[in-house]
Amino acid sequence: MGKEVGISTDDDRQFTPGLIKDARKLVDSYPRVPITVDCVIFGFEENDLKILLIRSDLEIFKGEWSLLGDFAADNEDLDEAAQRVLQQRTGMHDVYLEQVKIFSKPDRHPGGRVLTVAYCSLLSIEHIKLDKIENELHWHKVTEIKSMAFDHKEIMMECYRWLQKRIQEHPLGFNLLPKKFSLRELQNLYEAILNVKLDRRNFRKKFFSMDLLIDTGEMEDDVPHRPGKLYEFDFAKYENTKRRWTGIDF
Repeated sequence: MGKEVGISTDDDRQFTPGLIKDARKLVDSYPRVPITVDCVIFGFEENDLKILLIRSDLEIFKGEWSLLGDFAADNEDLDEAAQRVLQQRTGMHDVYLEQVKIFSKPDRHPGGRVLTVAYCSLLSIEHIKLDKIENELHWHKVTEIKSMAFDHKEIMMECYRWLQKRIQEHPLGFNLLPKKFSLRELQNLYEAILNVKLDRRNFRKKFFSMDLLIDTGEMEDDVPHRPGKLYEFDFAKYENTKRRWTGIDF
């Protein structure tokens, strides 16, 4: 009789077909709950924080706006599912997505219990071209959204609060700006996300003290106000030194 060949795992353990069968039988006895991924995509344009939404294709939510989402396949990693959703709905590839929270209220979906894993990303609208426009895919001002399908308004607000916290702990906010930006644009971005009015002098002092802005030697052009200097964020210096962003207390 031949030797029973097992299955290797990442930690080099071997599981025989018999053990695998028993494990599958156990899992088959568990309750089946569908898992979905929702992509919360923030952008910044004309001094407004925006979010990318699509019209719901469900009759029960006909005409309402929803996040970009779909069910994760049984054999699909959740991170891969989120990337697939973004690619299928927008045509965008290899977008950085960060998992924010799992939403698990039993009654959050009208058809039964569904778990949703929310992913968040920040994109510069100026440099993004949406390749697909099905179901009225549009950018919307966060402050003007009154209602959404399912519990997507709750998911959006949770990710918005996540963004408000993260932008003060990490330089991810620069993903929303052009590569070269003015200090006016930078302050407008922080004010839009934090929903506060910041003192101009104090704001600039804090950023200059971090020594992570590169003066490009260029000036703004075609602006309705006095042109300001253009800067770049020094990502290399940020990554290659031991210094880390410890937070900005506005």
